[in-house]
Amino acid sequence: QVQLVESGGGLVQPGGSLRLSCAASGSIFSIYTMGWYHQTPGKQRELVASITSGGTTNYADSVKGRFTISRDNVKNTVYLQMNSLKPEDAAVYYCNARLARLGTTYMYWGQGTQVTVSS
Repeated sequence: QVQLVESGGGLVQPGGSLRLSCAASGSIFSIYTMGWYHQTPGKQRELVASITSGGTTNYADSVKGRFTISRDNVKNTVYLQMNSLKPEDAAVYYCNARLARLGTTYMYWGQGTQVTVSS
C-alpha cells in the first residue's frame, strides 16, 4: 500500500509557475514509477508526466518544454514544476504510483490538487 498526498496547487496567472509536490508513504517509494495526471470535468484523467525508478521521464506533448517532473527518493516525494502555464493547463492534478510485479500492476492515487490558471 502507498499513501499519496499532493500539495502546491492554487491560482496562477497565465505565464506563471507552480510546483506540485506529492509525498508518499507506506511502501518502498524508490521502486515505483511515479506520475502526474490531470482531469477536467467531463473528461478522462490524462497522463501529464511520469518518472521511472531509474529516472527516465516521459511527458505529454502539450507540456513538453514547460513542465518538469522529478523525484527525491530520500524525501519520498515527486515534484511537478509547471512553467509558462496556460489556461488549458487548469485541472485537478493527481499523483500516481505504479508498480508492475509478477504479472500484477499496483496503482495508487492521491486525492488531487486543483490548479487554476486565470487572469
